[in-house]
Amino acid sequence: MRELILGGARSGKSRLAERRAEASGLAVTYVATSRPLDDELQQRVAHHRARRPGHWGLVEEPHALADVLRRHAAPERCLLVDCLTLWLTNLLMLDDDARLADERDALLACLPALPGQVLLVSNETGLGVVPLGELTRRYVDEAGWLHQALAERCERVTLVVAGLPMTLKETTP
Repeated sequence: MRELILGGARSGKSRLAERRAEASGLAVTYVATSRPLDDELQQRVAHHRARRPGHWGLVEEPHALADVLRRHAAPERCLLVDCLTLWLTNLLMLDDDARLADERDALLACLPALPGQVLLVSNETGLGVVPLGELTRRYVDEAGWLHQALAERCERVTLVVAGLPMTLKETTP
């Protein structure tokens, strides 16, 4: 089962993903994509880390997400990826369009065949105004296209607003 969990900042999307991972009854591996380069992001990472059960596995990978998913996916495992928009930002900051396309395409190609449960957390950025800066507009565009492609490949898509999950799509795997 693959699920895309979308929401705005502080919407409760990570908390929902963590609850779903715990409820799965499977061994959980948390795949962190952030690169905590400043104090504020380091505090956010510490908050997330403190909230997670100590027995969960952890893999930190800012770029090669598909490789990590293929390596760690197993029928008896739940992979929780938090978050795709940080991963996308990391790739955009490399300023390498070919690498971005390769990593995105690899993720989209591997996702349908992954065994076990996969929870993908991402920020919904398409509900606001169109940003003024070129890089910011590209980020919003890339995130929107990625979310659409992932939603096609996931059995469940959930939007979280104010801590409340709304199921947008649910199909039997």
